[in-house]
Amino acid sequence: MRIAFYAPLKSPNHPVPSGDRQMARLLMKALRSAGHHVELVSELRSFSATPDADMRRDIAARADAERSRLAASWRQGGMPDVWFTYHPYYKAPDLIGPPLAQALGIVYVTAEASYSERRNDGGWRELQASVRQAVGLAALNLCFTARDLRGLAEAVTGARTARLLPFIDIAPFSDAGGIGDPRRLVTVAMMRSGDKLESYTRLASALQLIENRPWRLSVIGDGPQRAAVEAMFARFEPGRIEWRGELGQEELIGALAGSGLYVWPGVGEAYGIAYLEAQAAGLPVIAQSVAGVPEVVVDGQTGRLTADGDTGAYAAAIAALLDDPAEHAAMSKTARHFVATERSLEVAAKRLDQLLQSLIGDKNDG
Repeated sequence: MRIAFYAPLKSPNHPVPSGDRQMARLLMKALRSAGHHVELVSELRSFSATPDADMRRDIAARADAERSRLAASWRQGGMPDVWFTYHPYYKAPDLIGPPLAQALGIVYVTAEASYSERRNDGGWRELQASVRQAVGLAALNLCFTARDLRGLAEAVTGARTARLLPFIDIAPFSDAGGIGDPRRLVTVAMMRSGDKLESYTRLASALQLIENRPWRLSVIGDGPQRAAVEAMFARFEPGRIEWRGELGQEELIGALAGSGLYVWPGVGEAYGIAYLEAQAAGLPVIAQSVAGVPEVVVDGQTGRLTADGDTGAYAAAIAALLDDPAEHAAMSKTARHFVATERSLEVAAKRLDQLLQSLIGDKNDG
């Protein structure tokens, strides 16, 4: 199957690491491992931080040019079977795929599309309408979380949806399977304003409540708010906090394998690939039961989820695993098994292939 892949928020080739870029790459890899030919057909970034009219006109004009370019190319070299858009939402709608798929008779698919009625205010209504139109047109909308599925179903009557659970490539973690020392905590996150900074704030506050426990924390990540994050942890005695900065994949896996417990509250996380990576390395996760986090951490089995904003409960959850090596070891084994059997690239590739083959079969039957 020939698949035209597009990520309007951030290209898989974007220079700044992020969960969006990583998931786009994982989707392309899963589709290819299922035997399909996948081409990144455009790197136009449709993202705008505000609904500024001049910026949107410029993006719309460039989207028009991309549609013309692709249509001309495909008329000479053959049409794709599927247009696959990853993560269209109100700040980064797909302005290329829907009209092109409609005009050329190409099956249109989205993954991780999101829609919320409350975003209609503040000048976003027109772009929200673009997302709704794309979701309604799609032969299939793949939803990574139950929250996204509900949002699409409520916004678009008759939206065709299916679940695709968040996943990672577990192959690089094959040698990271020990049961680490639970006293060695680790977190991996960008240091930027908003939800990330709030998660760092909550983590620092929780650790202050259990200063008497023998833990040490490795912080992996960097960003414009690094000074603010470091200031939050400045009260801890020297040697308790290790600042690792941004790491490449091999170094990151090594750091996870050398740790015992993954701690990150997860304010506003869509789901969090880092949680799956930590579990693949055998680390139980301590997070909050917010947003999409429960989609990737099984409370009481692969980690513990506490109530949103309850710093005391969060600190107590960390302390409980610090104090109970047997439960820590059991969760470590369960976490690895969970990711390997339910959230691997191989599992996702099989699911994607079944869904896409069904769509193409339906189109041919029609």
